[in-house]
Amino acid sequence: MVMFNSGTVVKVLISGIPNSGYDYRLTAPADIGAFVLVTVMNRPCVGIVWGAGDSNLPEHKIKNVSSVLNAKLAVTDLQWILRMSQWTLIPMGMVLRLIVNIPDAFLPPKMEQLYNFVHDATVRMTQNRQAVADAFASNDNEAMTTSDIQNISHVSSAVVRTMIKNGTLVPTALREKNPDEFVYNYRDSGDIKLNEEQQAAADKIGAAISDGGFSVHLLDGITGSGKTQVYFDAAWRAYSSGRSVLLMMPEIALTAQFMSRFESRFGAPPIVWHSNLTAARRREIWRGVLNGKIKIVVGTRSALFLPWQDLGLIVIDEEHDSSYKQEDMGNYHARDMAILRAKIAGMPVVLASATPAAETLENVNVGKYTRLCLTSRFGGAQLPEISTIDLRENRPESYVTDAGDQTGFLSEPMCAAIRDTVSMGHQVMLFINRRGFAPIVQCKKCGWVATCPDCSVGMTYHKRTGKLVCHMCGRTAPLSKTCADCGGDVSMRGVGLEKIQEEVNVKFPNARTALVSSDIITSRQALERLVHQMESGEIDIVIGTQILAKGHHFPNLTLVGVVDSDMGLFGTDFRAAEHTFQQLFQVAGRAGRGAHAGRVLLQTYQPEHPVLTAICSGNRDEFMAADMVGRKLAHMPPYGQLIAVIVEAEKESVLQKYCSDLAIAAPGLNGARIMGPIAAQIYQIRNWYRMRFLVAGAQNAQLQPVVTHWLTKVKAPANVRVKIDVNPINFM
Repeated sequence: MVMFNSGTVVKVLISGIPNSGYDYRLTAPADIGAFVLVTVMNRPCVGIVWGAGDSNLPEHKIKNVSSVLNAKLAVTDLQWILRMSQWTLIPMGMVLRLIVNIPDAFLPPKMEQLYNFVHDATVRMTQNRQAVADAFASNDNEAMTTSDIQNISHVSSAVVRTMIKNGTLVPTALREKNPDEFVYNYRDSGDIKLNEEQQAAADKIGAAISDGGFSVHLLDGITGSGKTQVYFDAAWRAYSSGRSVLLMMPEIALTAQFMSRFESRFGAPPIVWHSNLTAARRREIWRGVLNGKIKIVVGTRSALFLPWQDLGLIVIDEEHDSSYKQEDMGNYHARDMAILRAKIAGMPVVLASATPAAETLENVNVGKYTRLCLTSRFGGAQLPEISTIDLRENRPESYVTDAGDQTGFLSEPMCAAIRDTVSMGHQVMLFINRRGFAPIVQCKKCGWVATCPDCSVGMTYHKRTGKLVCHMCGRTAPLSKTCADCGGDVSMRGVGLEKIQEEVNVKFPNARTALVSSDIITSRQALERLVHQMESGEIDIVIGTQILAKGHHFPNLTLVGVVDSDMGLFGTDFRAAEHTFQQLFQVAGRAGRGAHAGRVLLQTYQPEHPVLTAICSGNRDEFMAADMVGRKLAHMPPYGQLIAVIVEAEKESVLQKYCSDLAIAAPGLNGARIMGPIAAQIYQIRNWYRMRFLVAGAQNAQLQPVVTHWLTKVKAPANVRVKIDVNPINFM
């Protein structure tokens, strides 16, 4: 480790500023990787010592660092920042921002008024007030500021003020949080008996942990095969040897049942990291990881950027999931960046999935990853029987509501299966990956369609709230029963999960139903209540979106019905077939996980489609191999590289002029090509207009330097945003 003396000029990489480092003079000795406080334009910033200064500026123009902090990143972390920046084309300072994502991480906690939630039986608990209660419960009833309450529960300040007034939010004395509050000592309960396949997989991963060095193991197991217990075994081996462990999950909602399984195995809960924590909790966890006191974290993709000390194992559950792709604060794939971090630091990675991504399977095929297979369900449960319902021959019947006849979406074979399942005391899951009641609101007379004024998408009607909602920007609007243009009657077309619940309630009036989607289940506590209701038999039919498709274990759930299996099959994305297969296969895996056999019914107008025939026959590998043939011919990932360049501007004329200049400046490439510009599939989002270029090249093409050089040839106007997405998943 290089130590710089006080007075030495060093290069400091500054968090949150697009930079590769600026020269400052040390006021105390510091290692490479040491955190320092500096000022930029008289604004305090956090940075890290990157190396020796190299600006050759006169001495009087070089500022002093404000202070050298007693904390640092490892040299391997600095190498990871550099390599991640080179691959994703995110400036290094913005990569560092992903790590230093706690604004006051090194400052004393601010003195703010804290509040506790106190239940009062005399106060009516509205939906918003329950959301506040859930926010406290999901944070172990820790006292919170009013801003934290609003941010976590997604309620207005008026709701918080009312709860303060009615006494359900009570002010508490200010106190500094115990920094060791979230530090646990774990133990292995030893009461889990792995089967032969699980033990063989656990032993191979354990050997990699003991041997040290970089390796990637794909834990390829069918749904319900016990992958979690295998990587729990790996986590214990790494933890018991003194190393830190990161368990990554695509969505924090998956931890609802996971938490109790973890605590049952290791005697204490894991530290959970996600975006819905209070600022104080995030600060304490960040500091606990930095000082090495917190050793195991379960988290979403941002947990990868915690300041890990002596990280010894990374597990990426549901590694195929698109939620690992970040598209806000710079575009990166957390799975790929985790593997990059592990390779640089020399540690093992475990990827777990029942439907591995095409890129992962290709890395197995070429010998980069080791595949460990789990082919049977844990505890002797059997895989469900999967079959299709041809909607060309079994058209759904209409049903009657107070508003008159309504178009049905559940066929008679599906209804018969629901009826039989509920009569036996078992549970049903109906899956449709579309929120709300109706995705299209249209005038019967003139054809007007309700669209978002800020985005070029239609607004969805949500019957629960009685409002139109834009699923792109969140804008809401009241529903009018008559057309604003011509006064004609407005109709609602298409189907969302609320529409399916209405049909179920009419056709099965005695069944107890529940809805599950991201706009209904907004907290971990809400999901845990649903899980408890399912486990206790309080729900007969649960209707939900993809939030139900993964991670949940309901032993009495024996029928899964997919309302529209064709949704997503015919998209323009070359990954459409792969993603649809993964989603439907994961949904199907929820059935028959207990003592009773399961059944899965897929409603479709295309029963002969390769995706659906593969799911019914269980021929995942054959399907993926066939899908890869087409990709290989087209040089699409994983047999080629893509870089999307998305240009956004508030004025169309500025956007078109800049894109035209870029097109003229596009270089001629050997073995690669630049396509575009074309209007993005969603042309307007939040009043910003969007166009796209696509750079395509061979598998070993070095496209990043080409894109960097190309974009420097044309200066972007101040009101233009340019986003770069390496190997994009979203083509909107």
